[in-house]
Amino acid sequence: MSDPGNYVGSADRSIGQLVASATAEMSALVHDEIALAKAEVRQDVKRGVIGSVAFIVAGVLLLFTMPMLSFAAAYGIHNLGLGLAWSFLIVAGGFVLLAALLGLVGWLKFKKVKPPEKSIASAKQTAAVLQKAKPHPRPAIEADAILKRSGSSLAAGTGVEALPPGKDKASAVARSST
Repeated sequence: MSDPGNYVGSADRSIGQLVASATAEMSALVHDEIALAKAEVRQDVKRGVIGSVAFIVAGVLLLFTMPMLSFAAAYGIHNLGLGLAWSFLIVAGGFVLLAALLGLVGWLKFKKVKPPEKSIASAKQTAAVLQKAKPHPRPAIEADAILKRSGSSLAAGTGVEALPPGKDKASAVARSST
């Protein structure tokens, strides 16, 4: 027959059982949240890869059409009455002018790039606070108080005085509780 204190709906469960149950449920919740985050990230990465491949293919196709468009522009200018060599030179000059303009815009944008000053300041501030922080010591619990609360036979003073040198009452309590 099962112990009535071990099932979930029991009102007679001890604090230890409640803490163990809460810890197990919290651990399961954290694991489920991590699994959900992994699934979402995996799905987003898959979408990102498909989108990137589509952009790359579109860029390659556009790159392959550039020579044909250049020839079409040069022959179009030639049909207006200019010589064929001058037509190709005008198209090439247009590409050089466009490349220079785009290069200037890119250079001006890169020139405005600065280090992340707010993040650096925040990191320095956090480091300064952490360097000044001191750990808060936990209040020491006397071994006698532990012995009295545990109801150990050592609480009456028997056996504690006979401890070997270098051993304290707390280690005796730890050994007696195991």
